[in-house]
Amino acid sequence: MLHKADDSKALESQPAWLQSYIDSPEKQRQLYRRTLIIVVISQIFGGAGLAAGVTVGALLAQDMLGTDSFAGVPAALFTLGSAGAALLVGRLSQHFGRRTGLATGFLTGGVGAIGVVISALTNNIGLLFASLLIYGAGTATNLQARYAGTDLASSTQRATAVSIALVSTTLGAVAGPNLVDAMGRFALAIGVPALAGPFILAAAAYILAGLVLLALLRPDPLVVAKAIADMQRTRTDGSNFSDEGTSKLAKEKRGIVVGAAIMVLTQIVMVAIMTMTPVHMGHHGHGLKEVGLVISFHIGAMYLPSLVTGILVDRFGSTAMAIASGATLLAAGVLSAVAPADSMLVLIIALALLGLGWNFGLISGTALIVDATNPSTRAKKQGSVDVLIALAGASGGALSGMVVAYSSFTTLSLAGGILSLLLIPVVVWSRSNQDKG
Repeated sequence: MLHKADDSKALESQPAWLQSYIDSPEKQRQLYRRTLIIVVISQIFGGAGLAAGVTVGALLAQDMLGTDSFAGVPAALFTLGSAGAALLVGRLSQHFGRRTGLATGFLTGGVGAIGVVISALTNNIGLLFASLLIYGAGTATNLQARYAGTDLASSTQRATAVSIALVSTTLGAVAGPNLVDAMGRFALAIGVPALAGPFILAAAAYILAGLVLLALLRPDPLVVAKAIADMQRTRTDGSNFSDEGTSKLAKEKRGIVVGAAIMVLTQIVMVAIMTMTPVHMGHHGHGLKEVGLVISFHIGAMYLPSLVTGILVDRFGSTAMAIASGATLLAAGVLSAVAPADSMLVLIIALALLGLGWNFGLISGTALIVDATNPSTRAKKQGSVDVLIALAGASGGALSGMVVAYSSFTTLSLAGGILSLLLIPVVVWSRSNQDKG
């Protein structure tokens, strides 16, 4: 711990531009609003990069391999690449700021997309799989960008900041799939296989997202937030440091555990049911058009309510919205289980509830993580949590197929709904420990 004289010296050693933000709450607010605008722009591009490639990844693998036995490999590679990149982006952001971490993640995803295009041109399966793994970095960065807007947000603005990032991702995610056909025609016109066309768009979108952050995310919000936190810490009386420090550390750990548990559980339930819904529909005579309609409602419900959800989390708290997430996912699971296979309306409602429950869980869990972490270690811990979320999605997808293969879609849906109820004891445990603290 620094002595008072050392504290003053440390504060005075800050660069003039950084000190100006430390001393001016108004400049902090302006930077917070500017950061949100930049994140929104980058997320629109990032969403397009994510959706355009994911839409045809399995089809490209199927076409190059000549079999559908490995059509699920791209999704697995996206997930593994996303998990590794989440850790890397978190570490880079921690040491060098959000600008460096997020820009590196998006630019890496763009390089992966270019590799996919080259692999399609050369019919190189090994390059395809390696490129898909690298392309997954864009997925992780899309998710981690939601944290950038929270660094300078007040405690009553954090969930709203997260929700703004998620809503802006939706704009690109909706546009991407709708450009698949046009990009396929463009690819053919320049001598590239049609299925690689969307990856041309993905490469351009990810690289643009990275360049936007690299050029415009200045000053870096995490760097400023760290400096403000250091200033507050050095100006605080350290007479009760031991007791207060121990109590704060315990609360931080508890907040991280609860926030991570909420997001991991909601991710497992959502991915498991979503993954097997198209298979379930196919077994009962529904075509691609019907499947696409149901999934589009699901994806819309995952992201579009975000702004309202953020306001609700800031107003009523993360605990209340985490419980709402569990209840909504339970309703989705039960409705999916009992829905007549030929009823499009009921399936749409069930999958929309599934997306909404995930939305509640992601935003409330993210807000808890931000509240529980100090800027000095925040990005690193956020990256670690996002690794767990990525692996949870992979586990949910893999286990869902096994459950349906050995039982039924009804069993899977009910199991997912029941699993979501674990959110309630998790948040109750958190509240009881807070009361004791």
